[in-house]
Formats: sequence, structure tokens, C-alpha cells
Amino acid sequence: MKILNITSSGNKNGSSNLLAEQFTIGAKKAGHEIDTYYVMEHDIRPCTGCNACGMSGPCVQQDDFEGGLKEKIRMADMLVFTMPVYYYNWPTQLKAVVDRFYSFTGELTRMHKKAVLLAVAWDNTDKAFEIVVAYYHRLCEYMQFQDCGMVIGKGCGTVDMTRRSQYPQEAFELGKRV
Repeated sequence: MKILNITSSGNKNGSSNLLAEQFTIGAKKAGHEIDTYYVMEHDIRPCTGCNACGMSGPCVQQDDFEGGLKEKIRMADMLVFTMPVYYYNWPTQLKAVVDRFYSFTGELTRMHKKAVLLAVAWDNTDKAFEIVVAYYHRLCEYMQFQDCGMVIGKGCGTVDMTRRSQYPQEAFELGKRV
């Protein structure tokens, strides 16, 4: 299976990417091919709502979404959404990527991709993730993605906190299972 990890952390050595690394090790151990796309390293502009694409593209914006990420998404069997939680929600960088799905929504929904969520937050309560998880479930439902699981890293404010938690192992195991 071809897996595309779309990670929105600007810190390659941060907690969310620690989970992504462990997921990758597990997925590779299971024989999957995985590619990581660091959103922060690319020019991904937000959807302007112009509807020039008519939900079937191309998008009028000539950025790195239209110039590469869209094709990576097309080629992947599974999308992994990796993120630090900012103020109880998805980071703007990752939300911009998802909003740009609009330019090929019909095509993308017909592909019935698989999806995984890897998220971390300093907060160690369920409340920190309510919106994040609800949005992920709604996105999977709307885009007809098969939810293959998630790792919700509570109390992962630093890499050391995350490393000492059960979440890296959970991410590894999820990677092996998908």
C-alpha cells in the first residue's frame, strides 16, 4: 500500500513527528511504502472559494498543492494526517491542504482512500481533542475515506514527554496494522 503522511508541524523533531516516525517504522515493517510531505516546507495557499475549479480542478492557484501534492494524494492509498493541536483545532497549514481537496472532491471521494490521524497536544484531557477528532470523522465521512485509526497523544507538550508516553508505541503498532 502507498501511504502519504501529510504532516503540519513546523518542528521536524517535535512530538507529532515523533509519532509519525514510529508509524512509518511500523508501516514499513508491514511492507508498505510511505512518503512524508512536510506542509511547512511548501507553498500551500488557502482555497479562495472562487469555484473556478468546479470541484473538478484544476485550481487556479499555481502553488505546491497544484504543482505536486495533489498528484501525491491521487497516488496514495492512505492519507495520514499528522499534527500538533493548536488551540483545540487543526493547524492552519493542514486545514489549508484539506480545503484544497475542493478542487477534486468528486474524484477524491470515488477513490475511497484510507485515513489515519496522529495528533498531539500539551493538554492531557479529552477536551483538547474533541474538535480535532470530530472534524477528522466528518472529513472521513464526507470524503468517503475509511478511518483506519488514530493516535491521540495527550500530555505531549515536549518531545521528552511524548517519548516517555505510550503514544510512540501506539503509533508504531497502528503503522504495522494498517
